[in-house]
Amino acid sequence: MSYILEAVEDTAKKTCQKIHKIRELLDGSLELARHQVKKGYSKELIELVFQQPYCRIQSVEKAGLAKRETASAYLKELEWVGILRGVMIGREKYYLNDRLFSVLAE
Repeated sequence: MSYILEAVEDTAKKTCQKIHKIRELLDGSLELARHQVKKGYSKELIELVFQQPYCRIQSVEKAGLAKRETASAYLKELEWVGILRGVMIGREKYYLNDRLFSVLAE
């Protein structure tokens, strides 16, 4: 029975470490964006790109942060400063948060 509790404890510790890393990454991205992003910086936008490891223009629109053209410009700006990486998949452009992917994959 104790091996089950040890496994639960180990999983909980690893999850807490992962949450801490994600929080550090989010804070670092907020700081980078605050100083580097020329147009479209908002805490809500940075938090949005941390809700899942990828973002699309429609995600920004649905969150009510911007209309399509402006949302595209905001995501391109985050790509330019290195927070996101744009990838075309078919006709759709996805903006990947590679550092978040890395933490989640650990």
